[in-house]
Amino acid sequence: MIKITSQEALDYHRYPSPGKMAIIPTKPLTSQRDLSLAYTPGVAHPVLAIDKHPDDVYQYTARGNLVGVISNGTAILGLGDRGALASKPVMEGKAILFKKFAGIDAFDIEIDCQDPGELIEIIASLAPTFGGINLEDIKSPECFQIEAELIKRLDIPVFHDDQHGTAIILSAGLLNALELVRKTPTNIKVVFSGAGAAGVACANQLVALGVPREQIWMCDIAGLIYHGRIQDMFPEKAIFAQGDKPGTLADVIEAADVFIGLSAANLVTPEMLKRMRADPIIFAMANPDPEISYDLARATRPDAIVATGRSDLPNQINNILGFPYIFRGALDVRARAINPAMKVAASQALAKLAKENVPEEVLHAYQLDHLEFGRDYIVPKPLDRRVCLWEAPAVAQAAMDSGLAQNSNSLEQYRYSLSERLGL
Repeated sequence: MIKITSQEALDYHRYPSPGKMAIIPTKPLTSQRDLSLAYTPGVAHPVLAIDKHPDDVYQYTARGNLVGVISNGTAILGLGDRGALASKPVMEGKAILFKKFAGIDAFDIEIDCQDPGELIEIIASLAPTFGGINLEDIKSPECFQIEAELIKRLDIPVFHDDQHGTAIILSAGLLNALELVRKTPTNIKVVFSGAGAAGVACANQLVALGVPREQIWMCDIAGLIYHGRIQDMFPEKAIFAQGDKPGTLADVIEAADVFIGLSAANLVTPEMLKRMRADPIIFAMANPDPEISYDLARATRPDAIVATGRSDLPNQINNILGFPYIFRGALDVRARAINPAMKVAASQALAKLAKENVPEEVLHAYQLDHLEFGRDYIVPKPLDRRVCLWEAPAVAQAAMDSGLAQNSNSLEQYRYSLSERLGL
């Protein structure tokens, strides 16, 4: 793992100019004529055109390639509620990832508001600016209400990445891991440690992929989610209740096929892993330190497939494999929303790409001599530039098949135009 110091990180964000992004004009502004076209009087013509035909906004402005990265700073990374202002470095970082990996422009917007109803009104009022909205670092359970209401009210994609990003990448890895150990989604027991936004979204994504809800056991800091529990409950979590009495993670991990950790460091012991079934699949994704260390998990269960959230270990579950390309596909067909079918399509595309031969440029980027589909490679690497050409078209096709797309194109033509636009 590449080590960085606090001072290095601060200097990176400060020099040569503060922050990580800037706005660059796309039209010439070197003459009086240019100024007349860009602003007054020329700008009146697209104003009148859009007033007459609102869809013309996609022809005459950047809306169709612009995403709002919006947060109130109530759940920043693993740092908790640090406020809207402190969330700005993260939102700027998310914005430049949109641009770097998918060619999408993004504005970061930090809103100093913790009331869910008020936040919904503010974000909804900003919607005319954007072709899509990426919600980020908003705590649960409020995040569920905020996303659901915005999806209901707006006709552009709204996506809370803390929920669905992790779920989509994890699901891709799980599909491949299950194939490697010759198990199927319909016949596995899954145990969760962590029942916040990401945990609930991951569980919902597994259900969409065919895992029966009654085979998902979810624990949080208070233990098992069970019927009749009162402490720290909300509806999105309650639907995964199992049994009618308290239990611990150690209790429910017995005979599990899959462990999914989205909680805190060192909550899982070797003794717990020994009680799992043969060929266990372990996604220990607490960052920076997982629920059980990679080395300890492998030493305890040599038959395990292990994934984490860390970039210095095999099988990193990294959200960057999701959000840029999901929005790319959704924006390019002007999808009205991002639905479960589009999320499943993204997972399946990533799973398939991991089985392809890995290009030399990817091996070079990670200083590897060899990499192929197997227990130590179940999801593509984040710096694999092919991800966009696999995932975005899959999402776009799912949007068209679902009736959410307002534009349509043949998949082959779309892949070709996408590769041209992104210089691939």
